[in-house]
Amino acid sequence: MGPIVTDQTPPKGPLDRLALACAADMDRVADLIRTRMASRNAPRIPEITAHLVDAGGKRVRPMLTVAAARLCGYGADGGDDHIKLAATVEFIHTATLLHDDVVDESQQRRGRPTANLLWDNQSSVLVGDYLFARSFQLMVQTGSLRVLDILSGAAATIAEGEVLQLTAARNVATDEATYLQVVRGKTAALFEAAAQVGGVVARAPEVQVEALAAYGDALGISFQMVDDWLDYGGAGDGIGKDLGDDFREGKLTLPVIRAIARGDDAERAFWKDAMERGRGDFAQAQAIIARHGTLEETRREALTWRDRAVAALDHLPRHPLRDMLSDLAHYVVARAS
Repeated sequence: MGPIVTDQTPPKGPLDRLALACAADMDRVADLIRTRMASRNAPRIPEITAHLVDAGGKRVRPMLTVAAARLCGYGADGGDDHIKLAATVEFIHTATLLHDDVVDESQQRRGRPTANLLWDNQSSVLVGDYLFARSFQLMVQTGSLRVLDILSGAAATIAEGEVLQLTAARNVATDEATYLQVVRGKTAALFEAAAQVGGVVARAPEVQVEALAAYGDALGISFQMVDDWLDYGGAGDGIGKDLGDDFREGKLTLPVIRAIARGDDAERAFWKDAMERGRGDFAQAQAIIARHGTLEETRREALTWRDRAVAALDHLPRHPLRDMLSDLAHYVVARAS
């Protein structure tokens, strides 16, 4: 990547600044993704993958890998393992999105129709499987058993988190501990692994590798909590889904869990009807949540996890990229304002 990029006209926001700093490496990641998602025997694979990969995602997770590796000094000798690992992370993420949209029967992803809607469920599942296989091919090319352990463990944790969410859905007895376990599984695990393997491939001291893992974990939790806040009325535009998606899908997120815990008999009856039977008015759900202040509490919880992410960076070398990762954590929760 060379030196950190500067420009007379600075980028608008934290994510833009990080993207500019990582631009050369991320261009190489994009090239590798395009090469590895190709299939001579099944043209539907690149068609479906390109539909999602090219839909304008910010690629925060692979950017974390690139930034973490560079922050810890990797790449001065021309090594490219961080490129392979960043592509691996994006393939894992894309595979989980394809599978999630089938499970959730989603019709929109990143403002576009989902692959399962345009093609079919079978194709989405099988292409997701193909991308998982490609991700393992890439990660083993680094020759690091620890990298393989971290990323394969993250893939298993993601699947476990999705299954846990599926079993917890529409269950009004779901508690905060289960919620946090789901969040760590379906969201934070890949953030954590993406940052951690950047330090591992750079052969950084263990304290720095663990700091990157802690940063990714806290960032991922904060990210998901903001999404849960947005779904119940934090904002309606630019989040890639419709307001109330979680409510309609019976997902027990933090604003709902706390509202159920504090509700009276009538409110608990409403949540039971809405979550377990799929009957209930979204506006009424919003009113109950507002009455108990649990939406604002969710925002504050996201801020707490943001602060943990920023604090973890104290163990890393002073570097412009460290400041950018700190700014990224602030950006994640700035959506909840």
